[in-house]
Amino acid sequence: MKQLNQTIKNFFKSGITYLLFSLLFSPTIIFSQETDNKPTQTIRGVIKDAASGETIPFASIALADTPQKGAMSDNDGSFDIKNVPVGRHTVKVSYLGYEPAIIKEIMVSSSKEVYLEITLKESVQSLDEIVVRPRINKEQPLNKMVATGARMFSVEEASRYAGGIDDPARLATAFAGVSSDGTSNGISIHGNAPHLLSWRMEGVEIPNPNHFADISILGGGILSSLSAHVLGNSDFLTGAFPAEYSNAVSGVFDVKLRNGNNQNYEHTAQIGTLGFDFASEGPISRKNGSSYLINYRYSATGFADKIGLLDMDGQKIYYQDLNMKFNFPTRKAGTFSVWGTGLIDKLLTENSDSTEWECKIDENYSSSKQYMGAGGIGHSYLFRGGGLLKTTLAGTYFKEHAYLDYYDDNMNHDIPYLDMNRNFSNLIADVSHNRKFSSRFTNKTGLNYTRMFYNMDMTLSDHIGGELQPVYDGDGSTGLLTAYTSNALSINNYITLNFGLNGQWLALNDSWTIEPRAGVKWQPTMRSTFAAAYGMHSRMEKIDVYFVKVNDQFVNKDLDFTKAHHFMLSYALKISDNVNLKIEPFYQYLYDIPVEADGSYSVLNRRDFYIDKALVNEGKGRNYGIDLTLERYLNRGWYYMFTGSFFNSRYCGGDGVWHDTRYNRKFILNALGGKEWMIGNKKQNVLSANLKLTLQGGDRYSPVDVDATMTHPDNEVQYDDSHAFSKQDDPMFIANYTISYKVNKKKVSHEFAIKHINATNTKGLQGHIYNYRKGQIEAYRYTLTLPNISYKFEF
Repeated sequence: MKQLNQTIKNFFKSGITYLLFSLLFSPTIIFSQETDNKPTQTIRGVIKDAASGETIPFASIALADTPQKGAMSDNDGSFDIKNVPVGRHTVKVSYLGYEPAIIKEIMVSSSKEVYLEITLKESVQSLDEIVVRPRINKEQPLNKMVATGARMFSVEEASRYAGGIDDPARLATAFAGVSSDGTSNGISIHGNAPHLLSWRMEGVEIPNPNHFADISILGGGILSSLSAHVLGNSDFLTGAFPAEYSNAVSGVFDVKLRNGNNQNYEHTAQIGTLGFDFASEGPISRKNGSSYLINYRYSATGFADKIGLLDMDGQKIYYQDLNMKFNFPTRKAGTFSVWGTGLIDKLLTENSDSTEWECKIDENYSSSKQYMGAGGIGHSYLFRGGGLLKTTLAGTYFKEHAYLDYYDDNMNHDIPYLDMNRNFSNLIADVSHNRKFSSRFTNKTGLNYTRMFYNMDMTLSDHIGGELQPVYDGDGSTGLLTAYTSNALSINNYITLNFGLNGQWLALNDSWTIEPRAGVKWQPTMRSTFAAAYGMHSRMEKIDVYFVKVNDQFVNKDLDFTKAHHFMLSYALKISDNVNLKIEPFYQYLYDIPVEADGSYSVLNRRDFYIDKALVNEGKGRNYGIDLTLERYLNRGWYYMFTGSFFNSRYCGGDGVWHDTRYNRKFILNALGGKEWMIGNKKQNVLSANLKLTLQGGDRYSPVDVDATMTHPDNEVQYDDSHAFSKQDDPMFIANYTISYKVNKKKVSHEFAIKHINATNTKGLQGHIYNYRKGQIEAYRYTLTLPNISYKFEF
């Protein structure tokens, strides 16, 4: 861990140097004279029924700030509004018999058309019985069967919000109840471990989509491999989710990929500290409406190191990623799509300068290579009589080879300490049918089967120079079957019920669950909404856990699912058209948790990428607290969001004692805000400044067992697990900022930005080490301050 952190620190220092050198040679055309007329662009899109997915013809679309600009959807529900001035706009949509919709914070630039997919909810009662309530897009998740505990996040927010740096996981830390340690993008929700979060793309579960995944923390990484250039608006759920979501306990990232522009070609080139990006989209056939969208990124310092421009003192960190989607609508056979995401990571740390060694873990040479991919073929078909059938055939792949050797007396790294090979492949078949039976009732039923193939082995020594012993070893396949039915029933325009069932069966050990889900939402007035939701959830362990070996015997093959009951309440108050207050109490009870018999170890605290213990399903846990959010939508050039979460996260291990969990920070406070200025002769350019301040409880840790540490052959720090996580470090204050300047010209735009993560250089507690130079045990703290300086050219 210590070597990885130093490598990453050197990487970003070198990246900044290389970027500043590169920008000296940027084209001077960026600063050429402004055009005479303010640039304009087109807003296009489609209007659909929120429940059925059917398109809505003849809907009225208008710009709230420019009433003379508007359109009406055609027979296919499509619309376009031409010659829209660059800048922020709000779109209003209305149609007889449906609740109006308001889409806020739409950024129009000169270089790319804006495409919107807008859904309208049908009114249950006749117009003379109701008061029409417009639905604001930011108030509702995309999944209409969610009662509470969810937030729609947009790509534009991930780019604009300080601390986001185009990373969905880092963006989520601005939301109530979500935290990270500042050194990775592994996120804890309400005290749950990051690995209990589920990542989904296009409706199927995918491996951890982060660079250097699971190395510093299980369930997280350093950077997201998901590019903001290809992501569409998506949902982030924090509990009590509807029946269609399975194999998740703490939360779900339900990621969508947008379709490429099917009328015009658009491209993006970007250079920054984090790498080189190139994105392209456009029509494959304008006549048929088919399109492509693709983005590729390569690490800037990896490229510079290969051509000899940078020297990172024997340490190397390379990464690259690819994201894409191809969309093929047809007239009679439905719509086909092909999508994919993938990454390649290579990490090498070599500490050959013995004069800087302070502890045993400095004296090593390590290497890790990771490969991840996920892709699929999707098909959706809308029946004439009603009903939307979606089918996906997908595959995922993850491979890693890592080893760690220690130096001998002759400075050769000939003492093996760890050797790991992991190869996981999944074949996935997913089918769902969504049917709107009436304006009151909608049902979605689905089935998913995942065939999991695995080939893995890991050996580890218990001390330097010791014999390598097997940790896990497995080669074969198994299956996970999931079925669900989810329903939405509108009693009237004020009350909506959601209810359903989810079932899972794991063939490996014949474990199964039946999980009820339910929610209700009540809107008694124009400005207030109450909601409540319940869900039983479960998650299988990482596949390597089932093949842990102790005394050459598989000891975990019979582990059951980790299970949880989750209750959430919500009260939302619309203080004004642009200011909302939300209060969300929650309670989560976890049971059948894998723990070490007669010990304090629990997977609820898991951070490392491996487990070497025999476990039993006898643990428990509970998380309870309250989330608060006060948000002002971006209007008249400024916005803010204040969030607070106060909670308690406890667990009971095999010792029968209740302890604080590793992630029990007790409180998380965020203040987020920003301002935009339209400047230039024609007010066509955008200067944006954004700030995020976080104050959260410190990292938790167990007391150090000094005697056991001093008698260990390597002086590896040992902890008093009978008082697990009873200590807490000082609170952490973290500041992030984003400053950008966008120049809009005719059909092109240039953007300069600096997006700085952890500008305060706050250090997180990573553990303890024995410093043999000083002869004492010390807390090991690490900071990752990540300034991404970038230039982007869109054309």
